[in-house]
Amino acid sequence: MFEGRIAQFNAPREPFELKRVTLPSVGPGEVLVKIHRANICGSDLHAWHGDFSTRGLGGVLPTVLGHEMVGSIAALGDGVAEDSDGHAVGVGTRVVFPYFFPCHRCRNCLAGRRVSCARLRMAMLGDATQPPYFVGGYGDYFLLPAGAVFYTVPDELSDDVASGVNCALSQVVHGLERAAVSLGETVVIQGAGGLGLYAAAVAKARGAARVIALDAVPERLELARAFGADEVVNIAEFPDPAKRVRQVRDLTGGRGADVVVEVAGRPDVIPEGIKVLALSGRYLTMGNINIGSTYEADASRLVMANKTMIGVSLYEPIALSTALAFLAGHQDRLPLDRLASTTFSLEDINEAFAAADNRSVVRASIAM
Repeated sequence: MFEGRIAQFNAPREPFELKRVTLPSVGPGEVLVKIHRANICGSDLHAWHGDFSTRGLGGVLPTVLGHEMVGSIAALGDGVAEDSDGHAVGVGTRVVFPYFFPCHRCRNCLAGRRVSCARLRMAMLGDATQPPYFVGGYGDYFLLPAGAVFYTVPDELSDDVASGVNCALSQVVHGLERAAVSLGETVVIQGAGGLGLYAAAVAKARGAARVIALDAVPERLELARAFGADEVVNIAEFPDPAKRVRQVRDLTGGRGADVVVEVAGRPDVIPEGIKVLALSGRYLTMGNINIGSTYEADASRLVMANKTMIGVSLYEPIALSTALAFLAGHQDRLPLDRLASTTFSLEDINEAFAAADNRSVVRASIAM
């Protein structure tokens, strides 16, 4: 038996409730992970606000939020001896894993589209009042179901660096792969938060000749340069959207961007981003997850200019292995320490969410 705490999420805007629960056993093929830390991601905040309804994905309340996490193996079910890269694992091995679990049997899974699995299960959706209880990152443990993908964390990566790899970085790795960012291209990034910073770094690693980052926060733009952006645009200095578009196009020599990446989480930036695209450009949107948020667009700007829109949610699990390798190979060249988390105890999770919500910290993380 494994006893531990969970921060139970009962309803939006209500305080988290700490509970002590007991997992009777770990079944065949399952992996029980002792959580070291779990970050507070934007989608966790959206769920807490009630903007992102977990019920819409088949979730129930009460549940346990949290999905950006890293931990070590506490117990292995029968039949599990290696991670998904074939490395031997045992109790104490540090691991990361996708927070969603495709069935591997439906039409989409069999076609290689696991992100669109018809029977997808996710962290933050399970019933916190029933076994296995540990169904989200804000608890002492998290139970991986049989057949789940997981990878060993390289020794050179700290928990702080590795804790967010299964969300922001893997999402960006997969998204830029879908958008086929390649050598010599120009990439414009709308939003310089965590996703935007990683997007700048990964785009440069993929060979982008010029990366331009847009945001309204000067500190974020300065950090974007450190992560690889060649040019930055403070949108607060260009309140007129038409002048913003002209400024960005001027930075591309008037041609426009081969790829525009939306990670701002605001639908109103989409028409602007489409205007910035070059002929036959690709528009990649990853930030808009709030159902019902809409925008007005001129469809002819896509049709007449042969532009493409790509919506990306989640990532193919192999992207997590790529993301780990990227971090291990680039951490000496990227100022990852400037993304360091402010850690809170599980008992202080309500304070942590308040700090994340009012942006008084760069990133809040729950350390168990």
